[in-house]
Amino acid sequence: MKNLGISIYPEKSTDAELFDYIDMAKEVGFKRIFSCLLSAKESKEQIIKRFSNIIGYANEKGFETIVDVNPSVLKNLGVDSNDLSFFKDIKASGFRLDAGYSGYEEAMMTYNNYNLKVEINMSNDTRYIDTIMDHRPNRYNLIGCHNFYPHKHSGLPLDYFEKCTHNFKKHGLNTAAFVTSQNENAFGPWPIGNQIPTLEMHRYMPIEVQLKHMIALDIIDDVIISNSFVTKEEFKKIKNMRLDMVSFEVILENDITEIEKIILLDEIHFRRGDICDTVIRSTKNSRDKYKNRSFPVHNACKNIKRGDIIIESDEYGNYKGELEIALEDFENSGKSNVVGRIREEEIFILDYIKPNQKFNFILSKD
Repeated sequence: MKNLGISIYPEKSTDAELFDYIDMAKEVGFKRIFSCLLSAKESKEQIIKRFSNIIGYANEKGFETIVDVNPSVLKNLGVDSNDLSFFKDIKASGFRLDAGYSGYEEAMMTYNNYNLKVEINMSNDTRYIDTIMDHRPNRYNLIGCHNFYPHKHSGLPLDYFEKCTHNFKKHGLNTAAFVTSQNENAFGPWPIGNQIPTLEMHRYMPIEVQLKHMIALDIIDDVIISNSFVTKEEFKKIKNMRLDMVSFEVILENDITEIEKIILLDEIHFRRGDICDTVIRSTKNSRDKYKNRSFPVHNACKNIKRGDIIIESDEYGNYKGELEIALEDFENSGKSNVVGRIREEEIFILDYIKPNQKFNFILSKD
């Protein structure tokens, strides 16, 4: 994953509120902004004046801003595929086509005079993006972004989301999707619902768990928070989060040894390529690296539960020191030390850790 983003809705916020929000996001490490013209009611001149002021401020802070439009909005603004100067006037980095044209127009737009990004709606499983690619666009100015869904039960199912995303990934295009703040006062462009995710399964998840799931899926380049405003507490949970691998939050057992703690918290792990169904096995930076250390039996509880973290004891011979994460419940042999447990809200992410995929552990903040 490359970048994190926020969303701003100028028609529902003051400039001062947006400047403060941009400053907060900058401090956390965010680099993208999504905004929307689909619900804008002002005149073209008013939009240029307001948006150029806000986006100009964001540009000074190092953000890239993409605004959401469709052919109807562009027509009302007097913008066509041959003259995209409006977006330069509002100081945007590009625009997202919530609905598009025939494919030819989109391809031609990527050769605009202002080096604007043209972002395509990813949330439909059609040959639309293939048609655009058939017209030989400037692929360096062509990117994709999913929809978000304010109405409960209207978000994308995971399998469909993955299928639609791969339609873009096969062309090597940058992809983006939305997660949602759980702030009860958050809002989007439409007066429906507080949570507005891309994936329906994310609707009520903590924001950091949604983000970790996106990281585990490893098909989305940029993740944008769809609603405003993210709380300071949510920003705090995201700040310093690794975007290149999943960092599972863990609760340690009280009797964990020092060497087990080092393996758990100081090492980068990866799932072995020769996978099994019962556990995720990490060998290289646990068993192999610490093969000369001793791992006495100390917390070999009778039943191991899905989400438990295991480090094999000396009783397992060559397997001693191997770190494993239980994918299902099973009975302990009496030789396996349970050293911690993954935070309950994150256990489902285990199902998305693929062969050779990297991950690490951090202490739970709860």
